[in-house]
Amino acid sequence: MAKITVLGCGFGTALAILWNNYGHTVTAWSKYKEEIDAIVKDGEHKRLLPGVIVPPTISFTDDITCAQGADILVFAVPSRFVRETAVRVKPYVSQNTVIVNVGKGLEEGTDKRLSQVISEELPDNPVVVLTGPSHAEEIARGIPTTVVCSCKEKKYAEYIQETLQNNIFRIYVNSDLIGCELGGALKNPIALCCGIVEGMGYGDNTIAALMTRGLAEITRLGVAMGAKRETFNGLSGVGDLIVTCTSSHSRNHRAGLLIGQGIPAEEAVARVGTVEGYQCAKVAYDIAKALNVSIPITEQLCSVCYEGTDPRESLTRLMGRPSKAEEEIF
Repeated sequence: MAKITVLGCGFGTALAILWNNYGHTVTAWSKYKEEIDAIVKDGEHKRLLPGVIVPPTISFTDDITCAQGADILVFAVPSRFVRETAVRVKPYVSQNTVIVNVGKGLEEGTDKRLSQVISEELPDNPVVVLTGPSHAEEIARGIPTTVVCSCKEKKYAEYIQETLQNNIFRIYVNSDLIGCELGGALKNPIALCCGIVEGMGYGDNTIAALMTRGLAEITRLGVAMGAKRETFNGLSGVGDLIVTCTSSHSRNHRAGLLIGQGIPAEEAVARVGTVEGYQCAKVAYDIAKALNVSIPITEQLCSVCYEGTDPRESLTRLMGRPSKAEEEIF
């Protein structure tokens, strides 16, 4: 059994419950004291995981020194807070601690993957990416879930697989760190798009088209960034794309619904909370332009979110693009 500290009490609370229930010693940290106080008082995270009992054997704290002595330190914070959290926790991280990042996004301003951000701030620790189709609402309730992990040094990915896997949480190892990470990040804008078209009143045909062609552009950009094509056919690619594009648990999907119903994008995001696809779309489009890669769906999403374009106009632009063969990759 391992000593685990989880940074972030959103998705992190679900993971804390999962691993606590399988005998690990788990501490969960949030920088928001009011969040910690509410969880401890209520015995549940009423806002994010209503009805899920939080075992009293999990320690909740707003004192980041709790990272000291952890075997595994899990980053479960939104992408925009990853670097500041890494800087804040650095003095308390031991050299033997394995870092696990479960966040899915890209850092705005640097265009870096989150494992790169963490490694810059904590260069002496291995960073493992744990990703795949995994809603917090279902993990916390013990719904069977399968994910994938990756690390520059395979032995640490295998350590996480061996230590954190159990009979409801199956972990595969994949050697393609870049692909695993990009699959989890780049599917978020596509999920936001799927919510938008559903909010506009369109149906399964349109959503299937967005998911399929979205996977094509995720793969195109991912390969240009150094990933392996086949990774996007796995859990971090098509698996995470399916679960995020089709579920009401998905904040990207929920924000998209509001945008499709006529709510301005910025307001829709504010209503829902953390919507990784909103920020990631802009970062991904900047990267794609620099690499001369075509990602037309994400491009039109940026137009809707940041230029106020009517989603119907953007959909017309996508449907009216020059004809091509499906086999064309680039």
